[in-house]
Amino acid sequence: MANATRTVEAYNPLCGDRYTFYVKLDGDRITEVTFEGSGCAISKASASIMTAVIKGKSKSDVQGLFEKFHKLVTEGMNKTGGLDGLGKLAVFSGVSEFPVRVKCATLSWHAVRAALQSKEKVVLTE
Repeated sequence: MANATRTVEAYNPLCGDRYTFYVKLDGDRITEVTFEGSGCAISKASASIMTAVIKGKSKSDVQGLFEKFHKLVTEGMNKTGGLDGLGKLAVFSGVSEFPVRVKCATLSWHAVRAALQSKEKVVLTE
């Protein structure tokens, strides 16, 4: 993306997922977010859906979505109290049954959170 406000790389050495995320901010709001790279089907699907869902949202909205999503993929749907507010992200509800895949599903989220917090340029799952 041309003129990205923030850029962060994400790498999952366990699975080989490697992405670069580009975020464009207007104040506190995400106006554009894209990514490039390669990885397993779960990480790629998560990154793709996440970028569509967070576009136009504020940093605090993204933080709230991350918390719900993370709880969904780590604890499962029964412990989250439902899928309210997750929309398309609900398709990842089965990830909690495969703990080794949680890092695949959350890699993009950790990367974008780091970008929004102006933190590290590289996010690792290890």
